[in-house]
Amino acid sequence: MSGPAGGTARAATTTDVVCLGESMVTFLPSQPGRLADVPSFGRGIGGAESNVACALAAAGHRAAWVGRVGADGFGDHLVETIGGYGVDTSAVRRDPVRPTGIYFRTATDRGAGAHEVAYYRAGSAASAMSPANVPYEEVFAGRVLHLSGITAALSADCLELVRELTAPRPGRPLVSFDVNHRPHLWRGGDASVLLELARRCDLVFVGEDEAEEAWGIVGAEAIRAALPEPAVVVVKRGSAGATVFASGLRPGPRSANAGGAENDGVEFAPDTVTHVPALRVDVVAAVGAGDAFAAGFLSATLRGLPVRDRVRHGHLMAAAVLTVPGDLTKPPARDHADRLVALDDEAWGRLRLGPGWTAADWAPEEVRTP
Repeated sequence: MSGPAGGTARAATTTDVVCLGESMVTFLPSQPGRLADVPSFGRGIGGAESNVACALAAAGHRAAWVGRVGADGFGDHLVETIGGYGVDTSAVRRDPVRPTGIYFRTATDRGAGAHEVAYYRAGSAASAMSPANVPYEEVFAGRVLHLSGITAALSADCLELVRELTAPRPGRPLVSFDVNHRPHLWRGGDASVLLELARRCDLVFVGEDEAEEAWGIVGAEAIRAALPEPAVVVVKRGSAGATVFASGLRPGPRSANAGGAENDGVEFAPDTVTHVPALRVDVVAAVGAGDAFAAGFLSATLRGLPVRDRVRHGHLMAAAVLTVPGDLTKPPARDHADRLVALDDEAWGRLRLGPGWTAADWAPEEVRTP
């Protein structure tokens, strides 16, 4: 299989989702406080795309992560840990010169004024990803290719890579794109390119807040108007829930997608708008919730579930991560999640989830109510 110049020809695959992007070793504080005051840190992993891959694999899907790490101990740790979730890491490349990225963060929520993150990713192995060194056969091997705007911000070569991967081409899998606007990565750059990239994809996740910050677009309807091409646009609205604008994505015969490619098992229907309220969650840490939401939505999409149920699975997967300290956790068992997703609107609205809710013996009747 050739690279972008020669197009692609997809072979039969058993992979559900391929996620491409940077993963880093993250150091989590042993106690609250400023980075200057934290005496020690525990080691974990963090990366939007690898988080999605890990969550999908833990939920029973066949997921692969494609990335680039250094030929160092941190790179070993990432590959081994991500692989430990059941993710296929065989397409990960090792850079003999550039290091694996790392970062430190405080225990506070990302949106809090006291939140601190110290990144050591400049010149990382992942920032050297480009159309010339990514294994296209592996990248296009799944039913879905999941990307994020973080990769596009890492370097000019990474931006060109994302442009290539989102370009219309025969045999392109369904392309999922999480805007994931990170202002600190776009200092001196133009984040409006994220809108260009999102318009080339089939399924887009974007927060109302980041659309306003990156593009000056306010409101879910205005976001959809700015993204007319994707078959599905998921607008995340924080505590207000999520609104989905969908022109289809349900099980059916082969059809052409918005990017001009063909997708197995997908057909498109007239546009619908679905709003699903958020859950009430006793938050432990907010990091990783957006990635978990995307994984839950993708998982339900792969199963051919209705749009409302896809969003509810996204909310539940996010709630699993929100109630633990790190970026990743074991999601609820599928039958457990399906029972909650099937609740009527009133019962769904009464749910309140806290630490431990994913345990097999937990039941909605035990949830605390106001």
